Amino acid sequence: MLITLLFSLLVSSGAAAEKDSAFPRLTDTKAVEAFVDSADVVVIGFFEGEESHGYQELVAAAKRVDSVPVALCTVKEVWADYSLSSDTITLFRKADNHQENLVIATVKKLEADGLVNFISINEVRYITEYNQVTAVGLFNSEVKTHLLLFASRGGKEYTELKELLGALAPDFTGKFLFVLINGAEKTNSRSLGYFGLKSGDLPRVGLYDGDSDMKWLLPAGEISTERVREFCQSFLRGELKEVQQAGAEAKTEL
Repeated sequence: MLITLLFSLLVSSGAAAEKDSAFPRLTDTKAVEAFVDSADVVVIGFFEGEESHGYQELVAAAKRVDSVPVALCTVKEVWADYSLSSDTITLFRKADNHQENLVIATVKKLEADGLVNFISINEVRYITEYNQVTAVGLFNSEVKTHLLLFASRGGKEYTELKELLGALAPDFTGKFLFVLINGAEKTNSRSLGYFGLKSGDLPRVGLYDGDSDMKWLLPAGEISTERVREFCQSFLRGELKEVQQAGAEAKTEL
């Protein structure tokens, strides 16, 4: 009985240690590609091994940002495929086909808190909820055009519309970032006002082009996949630039 108990404890301890310290191992480029394709946002630690500086900090950070899958790649031949030459923590995101590299040798003070911040700031998804943290990643992206869903959390349409736009977003990868702005959040009142909207007007869909600093609203009515798709296509065809902007006098819309 005692031997059985000791054996059980040893097995439990070993499993816990493995769970605490180990990430999935990616041993070739195909494995990396599959992992990157497995979620909207992933992080890969390109380290020489578990003894490398920064590895344990990444383990600690991963526990706190469990919505982002993390893996380890120690094969330097694979690193070259991603233009990496030294230990690096890299975040990959599908929404804008972006690769954000944190080269360990360039970080003055490497801590779990800093890595949590690095992941959170750059966690741009196919549809990203706007807040002070995600705003950094959104505006640092090379994709400067944002398709905006203004909807109040708790409203009956909130989840449905979020899923609708999230499903549409992959069709516009590299062209638009899809952003959810919670109209029930007081700190977002300025964003609503920028489009001439109030919380009672929601849900609505807008489009902001950072390159031209212009903005437009999809006309009030049903927010459907077809209408939002055509709204996006109208911008890509250059048609919206001839339309008076949202938030103008008398709250003119597309």
